[in-house]
Amino acid sequence: MREFELKYGCNPNQTPSKIYVNADRDLPLKVIYGKPGYINFLDALNAWQLVAELKRATNLPAAASFKHVSPAGAAVGVPLSDTLAKIYWVEDMGELSPLACAYARARGADRMSSFGDFIALSDVCDESTARLIKREVSDGIIAPGYDEKALEILKQKKNGNYNVIQIDPAYKPSQIEKKDVFGITFEQGRNELVIDDKMFSEIVTENKELSEDAKRDMAISMITLKYTQSNSVCYVKDGQTIGVGAGQQSRIHCTRLAGSKVDNWFLRQSPQALALSFVEGIGRADRDNAIDLYVGDNTREIREDGTWQRIFKSRPADFTREEKRVWLEKLSGVTLGSDAFFPFGDNIERAKESGVTYIAQPGGSVRDDNVIATCNKYHMVMAFTGIRLFHH
Repeated sequence: MREFELKYGCNPNQTPSKIYVNADRDLPLKVIYGKPGYINFLDALNAWQLVAELKRATNLPAAASFKHVSPAGAAVGVPLSDTLAKIYWVEDMGELSPLACAYARARGADRMSSFGDFIALSDVCDESTARLIKREVSDGIIAPGYDEKALEILKQKKNGNYNVIQIDPAYKPSQIEKKDVFGITFEQGRNELVIDDKMFSEIVTENKELSEDAKRDMAISMITLKYTQSNSVCYVKDGQTIGVGAGQQSRIHCTRLAGSKVDNWFLRQSPQALALSFVEGIGRADRDNAIDLYVGDNTREIREDGTWQRIFKSRPADFTREEKRVWLEKLSGVTLGSDAFFPFGDNIERAKESGVTYIAQPGGSVRDDNVIATCNKYHMVMAFTGIRLFHH
């Protein structure tokens, strides 16, 4: 197959639309079910590159949850704690394969953003992962293969119209990339930068204690940023992203946006959130929305008479701002990566509020001394990578 005709482009008025390869070879993918669209393929191909690189860097199965050409979440196959299994809604799924754990983490990090995602898996999709995907609202999946039982399960989604793409893992694209904007062709070399431990060897802070797990999380943050629309920052803990801030014009806005997602993720693990008891038959999305309101700034709204009865079996306890801050102060050991340098220490101040201990960023700001001093104030470890990772 040299080309694949699409229903339309980014929007229904943008026709005709197709994907194809210019070289004298076939497309490196096969559509097994469904008919993916323009944005589906953009998500799929970016997400596939991310998980393939995560697998190479960590030697662990990897998964990504993509929305609008940026990751909502990405993770490697680290086992889930009982608490994470509960807040990711997989505690009833029995033993999960490492690949399923990776997707549970990628999807669970920011469930609001992952609603209707496109999924990428680094390994052949197994039954365990397919069972998890089956009950989530998702547009499609890309993987290097699918076992027979996984395909049977995925075929049941959307009456057989769920988008299932198989990618050739041996495919190597051209070293030169091109795209047209306003009838003008842009050309550049592909970003083939290899992200490994060597990238984090220049530690510029007084604290230089960088554990192997922290190095892994730094690699996950930087690989994720490599495929996130810039400006972007990424918070990571225990092998998964827990907050991605993409496409902001100001870096402090990236840091705040992603930090708020980290806070939400950790507040969902609080005793108050775990104690929420939902009425029978409530939808997964409605349940996620209710939790988001409860742990956010709208706790009072979700507790009002006439509202809570539709969602909860009993009225939730008040969750005050002070109680939330006390719980958030328990979070530590978080890694923060940035696709370009931090221009001011205010980014570090905000990162501290979300439990950041380790930071990876290119360096090179005229205010590096201020940024380093702010890290030293909080005994953080910061590595200068020397590499910018803009992606557009």
